[in-house]
Amino acid sequence: MRILANDGIDAAGKAILEAAGFEVITSKIPQEQLADQINQFDVIIVRSATKVTSDIIDKGNLKLIARAGVGLDNIDMKHAGLKNIPVVNTPNASSKSVAELVFAHLFSVARYLHLTNREMPENGIEKFNALKKIGSSGFELQNKKIGIIGFGRIGQEVAKMAIGLGMEVLVYDYKQREFDLTVSLHPKYQMNNFKVTLKGITMDQLLADSDIITLHTPGSAEVITETELNKMKQGSVLINCARGGVVNEVALKNAMDSGKIAFSGIDVFENEPPVNDTMLSLKNASLSPHIGASTSEAQERVGIELAERICQFFK
Repeated sequence: MRILANDGIDAAGKAILEAAGFEVITSKIPQEQLADQINQFDVIIVRSATKVTSDIIDKGNLKLIARAGVGLDNIDMKHAGLKNIPVVNTPNASSKSVAELVFAHLFSVARYLHLTNREMPENGIEKFNALKKIGSSGFELQNKKIGIIGFGRIGQEVAKMAIGLGMEVLVYDYKQREFDLTVSLHPKYQMNNFKVTLKGITMDQLLADSDIITLHTPGSAEVITETELNKMKQGSVLINCARGGVVNEVALKNAMDSGKIAFSGIDVFENEPPVNDTMLSLKNASLSPHIGASTSEAQERVGIELAERICQFFK
């Protein structure tokens, strides 16, 4: 059985697959050549870079499609279903890494690091006092209200971290259900782990009451448009480490230019790489190049989880 890990796989996951008798190919085949070469493989593993289109599915003899990550929007799920090709992903492995990036962006804008880190290398001597004045107007996260739109595994990890920072957590849930979370501390302090119950509220309530809003919805359907931005608090913060296209970029830029939204943290973009500087030119934005799940720990967990799922499938 031959596996094409077209976007790579962690060494730990590759070792598991090879020990189980699979041949794992990690040489990347360019997207435009993939359809012509896919018939050489039984399984394809992709991250977000490679798209598994209907053409690739039709020209191959795939027995399984594996996504090293959570989102499946780069795989033609409908066509895979028509061809009876199962698709597996790794929903558990990267949640903590994405949640930590949310707070990396939050701490960055709260203390103006997104600005001073750009300015200090060139202007840190001549403009030191001016930069100090700007940075001294930051804010603390403790006692702020963080609204979480999308309360799956990642949203719940964000909630746990927020609770640990002394924040109030608001959750959008269209059914307004209750969620029981266990906040787990370092193993040394695990005797102090505790449970908390959160009740979902309406979208309008969350938009109006939150100081900070972070998005963790599945898929790439637009969730935040000009309408939703207008319902948010004056001077609030918006974080998107979910999917490009979830937030209307033009509407967000306008809201940030007007001061309606004071800061944003953006890890994902409508087009990747971006085709313009709509988001990149914002001085009050903390930016990263779609790295939410890209920690060494997460990628090791992803590789192991995916390898185990592939082995189980063929067993």
